[in-house]
Amino acid sequence: MSDVPAQADEQPRRYLLSIWWRPREAIERIVAGPPNHFLVLLLAVLGGAASAVNTLSSFGVGTDLIDWRGLLGCLVVGGVFSVLNLYVAAFIASWLGRRMGGSASAAAVRAAFAWAMLPVILGLMMVLLLVFVLRSIAVAGAEPLPHMLQLVGGAFGIWAAILALLMLARVEQFGFWKTIVLYGAVAWLLPFLVALGIRSFLYQPFSVPSASNMPTLLVGDNVFATKYAYGYSRYSLPFAPPLFSGRIFASKPALGDLVVFRLPKDGRTDYVKRIVGLPGDRVQMKEGLLYINDTPVQRVQIDDFAGTDACGTQGDVSVKRWRETLPNGVSYETLDCVNHGFYDNTSVYIVPAGHVFTIGDNRGNSIDSRVLSSVGYIPFDNIIGRIGMIFFSAARGAEGEPAGTRWDRIGTLVR
Repeated sequence: MSDVPAQADEQPRRYLLSIWWRPREAIERIVAGPPNHFLVLLLAVLGGAASAVNTLSSFGVGTDLIDWRGLLGCLVVGGVFSVLNLYVAAFIASWLGRRMGGSASAAAVRAAFAWAMLPVILGLMMVLLLVFVLRSIAVAGAEPLPHMLQLVGGAFGIWAAILALLMLARVEQFGFWKTIVLYGAVAWLLPFLVALGIRSFLYQPFSVPSASNMPTLLVGDNVFATKYAYGYSRYSLPFAPPLFSGRIFASKPALGDLVVFRLPKDGRTDYVKRIVGLPGDRVQMKEGLLYINDTPVQRVQIDDFAGTDACGTQGDVSVKRWRETLPNGVSYETLDCVNHGFYDNTSVYIVPAGHVFTIGDNRGNSIDSRVLSSVGYIPFDNIIGRIGMIFFSAARGAEGEPAGTRWDRIGTLVR
């Protein structure tokens, strides 16, 4: 491949040193010998875990992330995604590289990408060591941790990208610009296109900023909306371009579905509410009780809800909690912050054709279809998707404190 002789007997631990200051020569010797699949997978898993920790730090998570649960979750989830991405990216990069005049195999590209993860792994190890030292000497290290993770992750991520470019150029025998194009296509364009496809047609992440759907969704929950549940409208696509009208592969929503939709009044704001009225239904609130088609919805009072944020007040509060069951059997919990609230008694709403009627589960602290001037009836085309799963949840910390991870809510299916 070049005038640098291969040293098949050189051990991988020597590459751990030479990769930093002579990355091109090191990767050449690595790929000259038999492929070390175990080491490539190990680097990919550790690099994926480090990237997952850096990503979660952007949610403001503090030192509770640096425990066995957080690290194990990052190791499993980040590792799996990193390995899949490594093999797909290497396959595409080698295919594109050959068409650009390169000669690297998929195994050689995998090795270059895997060894380029060393700076990211080193950055995480440095942060873990610092947290361990701070804890051992009883220094409060939680406050700066999210910012420290992002700073270290960003700096070492740039370092990793430079290493990847240098090593990819050597295994492909490319010049600078060809390497930039190939690396950009695989490291930036491919993930962007994959993420765009997933976001547009499968799942879209949303963060819950308000208490309007407590206790089902808490402030700080991050959820996936299933995009294919009702088919696709213009609002399924980023920026909602007016490429078509109506819905493609449309299917009807059901009573009780918790959905995210684009607010009809401005076409920009995303709301999450529960569907309690379909076209032609008569919806009304009487003394805080929901009526559908003049029939009261079954409601049973259960233990009060104790927590923060529910009623827009500081500190823990105790709120009346009910289990409500719709005519189709869908059951969920609701809160009632105020007796005889402003929207506990309403006129009858008759849902127009092509629309749905939505209400928040936190009945006394929700702006929803009951407020015709702000929300009103929701056109079917404005529905983005059905809320499916909580993939991450972080409780807001006290003033000056980082957020805390709600481990028990991660992976919870929402109904």
